[in-house]
Amino acid sequence: MSVADNIKKKLTEALAPSRLDLRDESHLHAGHAGARPEGESHFRLLVVSDAFKNRGKIERQRMIYQILGDLMTTDIHALSIKALTPDEENSAST
Repeated sequence: MSVADNIKKKLTEALAPSRLDLRDESHLHAGHAGARPEGESHFRLLVVSDAFKNRGKIERQRMIYQILGDLMTTDIHALSIKALTPDEENSAST
């Protein structure tokens, strides 16, 4: 299973998101420290879930780090996170 597929699987199982967009941006970091030659080391994530209700930005990020567990220390070098509730996503798009 690819790193991206593993990320999506873990987050989907834990958060039941209404939206999950994961973009591999490893090509932008080729040659930098932490960049793997095969890619899949730098990601940008947008996840929308009711699980984030009544939780601040830092707590939401910690939830995601906990869900991803060992991937954060073995396969993922950098992860940019935008974690929203459905209400926040809807108000941002209006």
